[in-house]
Amino acid sequence: MSVLPAELSGTTAAYFAEHARDLAAQGERTLLGVTGAPGAGKSTLAQAVVDHVGERARLISVDGFHLAQERLAELGRLDRKGAIDTFDAAGFVALVRRVRKPGEEIVYAPAFRRDLEEPVAGAVAVEPEVRLVVVEGNYLLIEHEPWAALRSLFDEIWYCERGEEVRIRDLIARHRAYGKSEAEARAWALGPDQRNAELITPTRERADFVVRVDGKLCLRAPAAGTGRRERTPA
Repeated sequence: MSVLPAELSGTTAAYFAEHARDLAAQGERTLLGVTGAPGAGKSTLAQAVVDHVGERARLISVDGFHLAQERLAELGRLDRKGAIDTFDAAGFVALVRRVRKPGEEIVYAPAFRRDLEEPVAGAVAVEPEVRLVVVEGNYLLIEHEPWAALRSLFDEIWYCERGEEVRIRDLIARHRAYGKSEAEARAWALGPDQRNAELITPTRERADFVVRVDGKLCLRAPAAGTGRRERTPA
């Protein structure tokens, strides 16, 4: 059986793993959002949850809705790719609405290829029988339109966070792995990535859960008016 990452150890990992399985066991489709600043570990957490649940779960990433490199260059935004205005936000919201209420047809979602630095259409198949759709991305709790529509479409949203030193260190390592020099990687992590983090961090208060990747668990009360429930690990 797949498990949550080693750094999410002990009670926290066990709780979130089983909680995700509970979500997938419900009769109707459930949407789980995983958000947080760049480098917070949300992609790792989201993938681990889907692996743990198995065939009843699928993973969709907002990164699949990056605008193409050519379009970003035309708009003069290529040097800050990943900022909130470098995504097809309306298209992403429309896709989440489609998977919210499954019909009889497969819904296809795009994925992002880091080796190409481009989204690839139709890469993720969400079949009607899928019970848990995990959606990960930076801006799930942003209150600006059209992103603001997302909060009501999810059953739960988890906010993932890490210590700043570790988060930035891993961001730099990620950029190095995809071809940037040490200086370029550091400049990107402390420049565009950090500006994105400063926009995302205040949305923490709107999450159902705050997950510390170092294994500490912080439960938050539901945001006012969301109808979400506070949960406590068994």
